Amino acid sequence: MKKAMTWLKNIRPLKVVTVFLAGIFLFLIQACGAPGIATQPPQPDDQPAYTKRYDPTKDYPLSSPAGGINNFSDVEPRGSLDEKAANDRADALAKNAQKNIDRKGIDSPEQYGENYKQGTPFGERVKNLGEDIGSSAEEVRKGVVKGTQRGIENIKGNTQNAAEDVTTNVQRTADDAGNAVKKAVD
Repeated sequence: MKKAMTWLKNIRPLKVVTVFLAGIFLFLIQACGAPGIATQPPQPDDQPAYTKRYDPTKDYPLSSPAGGINNFSDVEPRGSLDEKAANDRADALAKNAQKNIDRKGIDSPEQYGENYKQGTPFGERVKNLGEDIGSSAEEVRKGVVKGTQRGIENIKGNTQNAAEDVTTNVQRTADDAGNAVKKAVD
């Protein structure tokens, strides 16, 4: 603390004022001196300097307005390829659906609707419905049979593994007991 007090006593106001005035002098020299340093480099005589400026009162369209926010497209320009791919996929799915309809014996969806409206006999509708239900039931039955067979095979495998594990565990227990008896005797 004594060193700080002696240092403050040694500071003379004349030194502080001198440093302050020197700083202001350097600042003024930099601010007001040599205007040629920051000027534009000389342009060749055959090319005028670029003087065209942006005018906010004029309209400068960078791309054609397409609607949406700010009068431009809301879709990314590269998205048109994805949109085309999606449309192609939709067309392929529509063709596949039409092929499935044709394969099941209906000429067109309109014909199916017309048959229903004209009143295909009730017995025939029930027969068609029964055939559809019968084929669905047959598929379910086949699935259940296949699942049951797979389950039985799994149970057989699990019981064989359990029997092997029990045998292995009994053998280990016997070995451990024999080792414990040997240690006790030693």
